[in-house]
Amino acid sequence: MKTAEEQPMSAYDRIGGAPAVTEAVERFYRRLLADDELAPFFEDADLTVLKRHQVALISQVLDGPKSYAGRELAEAHRNMDISVGQYKAVGGHLTAVLEELEVPQDIIDHVGKVLESVAPDVIGAVD
Repeated sequence: MKTAEEQPMSAYDRIGGAPAVTEAVERFYRRLLADDELAPFFEDADLTVLKRHQVALISQVLDGPKSYAGRELAEAHRNMDISVGQYKAVGGHLTAVLEELEVPQDIIDHVGKVLESVAPDVIGAVD
């Protein structure tokens, strides 16, 4: 049986836990809101709630606390008519933020795979 000291660190802990994820989400939304093509999706959104959900979701993806209690991705994005290009742009912003924060490449790659796997739940239009 492994002791706690022998357990590998989660990606969540490797990047700095809650403070790092919160900073990443803040930077991510600054980039999204500054993107003329993506900003309209957030005009009527409660950004405080969205950011809280995003922190919980990213934390869970990185093997941190499992506290995401939002709607399923498909339900949350239904009727938003998000194109493949727009989805890729969002992923690009997230990747850029992770790179800015010097997140290890293996973690960025993992996030990219998760983004790829959930794309069908988010994309609602074809370019």
